[in-house]
Amino acid sequence: MTCDSARELIELDPTQEQADVTGHLANCPDCRKFMEEMTSLRNKVRAEAPYYHAPPGLKRRIEAQVRAPARAPMPVPYRWLAIAASLLLFASVIWNIALLRSRVSPEELLAANIVSSHVRSLAGTHLLDVPSSDQHTVKPWFNGKLDFSPNVKDPAADGFPLTGGRLEYLDGHPVAALVFERRKHIINLFTWPSSGSEGERQFTRNGYHMIQWTQAGMTYWAVSDLNEADLRQFVELYHK
Repeated sequence: MTCDSARELIELDPTQEQADVTGHLANCPDCRKFMEEMTSLRNKVRAEAPYYHAPPGLKRRIEAQVRAPARAPMPVPYRWLAIAASLLLFASVIWNIALLRSRVSPEELLAANIVSSHVRSLAGTHLLDVPSSDQHTVKPWFNGKLDFSPNVKDPAADGFPLTGGRLEYLDGHPVAALVFERRKHIINLFTWPSSGSEGERQFTRNGYHMIQWTQAGMTYWAVSDLNEADLRQFVELYHK
């Protein structure tokens, strides 16, 4: 399957699960990123796009037209008017989607993509590339796969054991995903180099909590369905 054909199917339905598309996404980070963006946009439109209620009499008029006997074919001028009206409606929808997309900040889009990566890792079979609780096994595994060395810790003594790691693609580049557990809940910690100033922010998307912080030239995104207090404790342990 080519990238063009995969993206056409993704645009029609970002949630599709066709085997050929899934196989293509497993080997194409660009299309995988495209699917994440389309999924995020679809969710944003559903959440924020305005809905308009039809006039009370519209339903009655449509039912009357459906029950009415067949009429003569529509005259050509009226047929062209109907086509023009359909084109205008389609253009209006595209304009509203483009306008809504322009309002989504890069940070919001990245947060949505991180949640998508977290959910995908739980739903599929790609949670771990290197299953290990030994940080000295997980850290060297990334050598040659990334142009940086991730900071790997194992706060198992505090109730957050390391279970391994994997390679992920976010914001158009490969990143390290470190996986931890807390009472059967999974924490994905995404990390990559950043030139941003040090600080911390907190997000909630679709029931998942995220904490982002920058430290020593690296950015970190911790995401989980854990309660905020436990996720905060994990982040504080990783700060040390």
